[in-house]
Amino acid sequence: MSDTWPVMSIAEAHARLTAPGQRLEMEERVIRGAPTRVWKNAPPTLRHIFLAARGFPEREFLVYEGERATYEAFARATLALAHRLQADGVKKGDRVALIMRNLPEWPVAFFAGQLVGAIVTPLNAWWTGGELEYGLADSGAKVAIVDDERLERITPLLDRLPGLERIYVSRLADSPADPKVVRLEEVIGPVNSWVDLPDRPLPDVALEPEDDATILYTSGTTGKPKGALGTHRNMTSNVGAGGISVARNFLRAGEPIPETDPHKLPQRVVLLVVPLFHATGLSATLGPLMASGGKVVLMHRWETEPAMKIIQDERVTATGGVPTIAWQLIEHPARANYDLSSLVSVTYGGAPSAPELVRKIGEAFPGSLPGNGWGMTETTATFTSHLGREYENRPDSAGPAAPVGEMKIMSLDGITQLAVGEVGELWCKGPQVVKGYWNKPQATAETFVDGWLRTGDLARLDDEGFLYIIDRAKDMLIRGGENIYCVEVENVLYDHPDVMDAALVGIPHRTLGEEPGAVVHLKPGGTATEAELRAFVRERLAAFKTPVKVVFWPQTLPRNANGKIMKSELKKVFAPEDGPG
Repeated sequence: MSDTWPVMSIAEAHARLTAPGQRLEMEERVIRGAPTRVWKNAPPTLRHIFLAARGFPEREFLVYEGERATYEAFARATLALAHRLQADGVKKGDRVALIMRNLPEWPVAFFAGQLVGAIVTPLNAWWTGGELEYGLADSGAKVAIVDDERLERITPLLDRLPGLERIYVSRLADSPADPKVVRLEEVIGPVNSWVDLPDRPLPDVALEPEDDATILYTSGTTGKPKGALGTHRNMTSNVGAGGISVARNFLRAGEPIPETDPHKLPQRVVLLVVPLFHATGLSATLGPLMASGGKVVLMHRWETEPAMKIIQDERVTATGGVPTIAWQLIEHPARANYDLSSLVSVTYGGAPSAPELVRKIGEAFPGSLPGNGWGMTETTATFTSHLGREYENRPDSAGPAAPVGEMKIMSLDGITQLAVGEVGELWCKGPQVVKGYWNKPQATAETFVDGWLRTGDLARLDDEGFLYIIDRAKDMLIRGGENIYCVEVENVLYDHPDVMDAALVGIPHRTLGEEPGAVVHLKPGGTATEAELRAFVRERLAAFKTPVKVVFWPQTLPRNANGKIMKSELKKVFAPEDGPG
C-alpha cells in the first residue's frame, strides 16, 4: 500500500465523501448575506445533539473520580435544571454564565441553558475575580452557574453586578449567605443520584440554526477579551464533520470506509484534559462525543501518571490537547507500568509541535493515529484537521480545511490575494465562523469581512490546500528588518532530543528593534546547554534567527486556557538589551 499511497487527491476524496446522498453531503445557505457551504445532515441545533445523546440511555457518559452518570441520568438532570431556569424567568436570548472547572455538572448546565434558548456564556475558570466581573458585566449575564471555587472569587463583586439575578453553585459545603445564591444540588442532587430524578418534557422553545447560542471569550492576548458570539450552526458544524479526516485517510489509501453508525460501534472513550470552557473542549470534543454516544472522563487537574492509570482503567481510546501532554505521556518513566493499548488517537492543537512528535506517538502507542489541527475561538474550534497517513506525510502542516470551509492567504493590508506558497494573513470562511464579537461593532467590522474571518495568523497554503501556520502576525519578530517566524525556530529546538517545550520571544534591542530569545524546558534527564542549543539552531537556520540567549524553565511552559504559550510571561525573563550602538 505504501508504494501507491495516495490513490486519490484531497479534492477527489472530498468530492466522494460529500456527494449527494452521502452522510457528509453539503448544500449552500446564505448566512448573514454571504453564500456559505454547510453540512446538509448536521444537527440543526444543540437541542438536536441533546436528543441524539439521549438515544444512548444506558451508556455511561460522564466519569469524574468516583462519580458516574449515564446518558439518561445526564438528560434528567439537564431537564430539571432547564425547568428551574425557566421558573427563574430565563428567556430566549438571555445570557447564562457558566464558570466551573471540568465537572459532570458542566455539560448539564450548558445544555440546560441551551434547551431554554439562552446564550450560554462559559467564562474562563482560571480568571481572577476582576476578570470574571468583566465577563459577567460585558455579557450581561442574568444567571450564573458556578462551582464553589468560583463563587468565592465572585462573591465580593456581586454588589457591582446588579443584572445578575441568580447564582447556582455546585459542591458548596456550607449554606449560602446571599439569598441570590442557591446550591445546585437542591435542583439536581448529587451526580450519582441523577438517574433517580423524574423525567420532564423538553422546554417549549423554538430554536433555529442561526439563533445565538454561545459567547466564548477570546484569550485576550491584547487588551480585554472579546466575546465571540456563536450560533447553533457554528456549534454543530463540528458534529457535521463526522470524522471526515478518518474517512478521507481510508479513501486515499484505497481502503473501504469503516462503519460510522455509533449504535453499531464500540463506545469511544475520551480523557478530556482541555477545559470545557474553551472551544476545543466544548465544540470539537463534547458535541461530537455526545452525538455518537461516547464517554468523557474528566480529571481534577492534569497529572501524567494518574492520567495513565485512567487510560488503563477506563480503556480510553482518545486523548490529547496540546503537544506537551503527548510528550509527557511518551517520556514518562512509568509508562511501561500501564496498559495504554486502548489509545487509538492522540491529537492536539493550540501550539506548534515538532515533526518528531508524530514519529514518537507511533512508536509509543503503536495502535494510535497522531493528529493535529488548526482553529481558534472565532472558528468555533476545528477548522482544519490532520490525521494518520496524511499527517505523517506532512508533519509540519495543520491539514486541509473540511469541505465546507474555505481558506485564502491575503496581503497584510487585506487587499491582495496571494499565490500558492506565499506567506500572508490567513482568511477563513465557513459555517464554523462565528457571527461577530458581542457588543463590539468596530472590532466585528475589522475582523469579519463579507463572510470571511481575518485570523491574524501568518500562513501559507500548498497546491493541495494544506495549511502551514507560520506564526501569529503580532508574534512575528523583526530583527533589523528581517522577519523571524517564531514557529520555525521553535520547531528546530523541538527537534533537539533533550527539548520537551520551547518558545521564542523578542528581546528589545536599541538598534535592531528586537532579537530572538528562547525559553526551553528540557525532558527528564536532558542535559543540553545554552551553547549547545544555540549551535544546534545555527547549524540549521540563518544566523539572524539563532537565539541570542536561551533560558531554561524548570517546568512545562506556562499556557493560557486555550493551550497557547503565554509569551508575555516568558518575555519577563529577559532584561532589555542595549547591544552595540
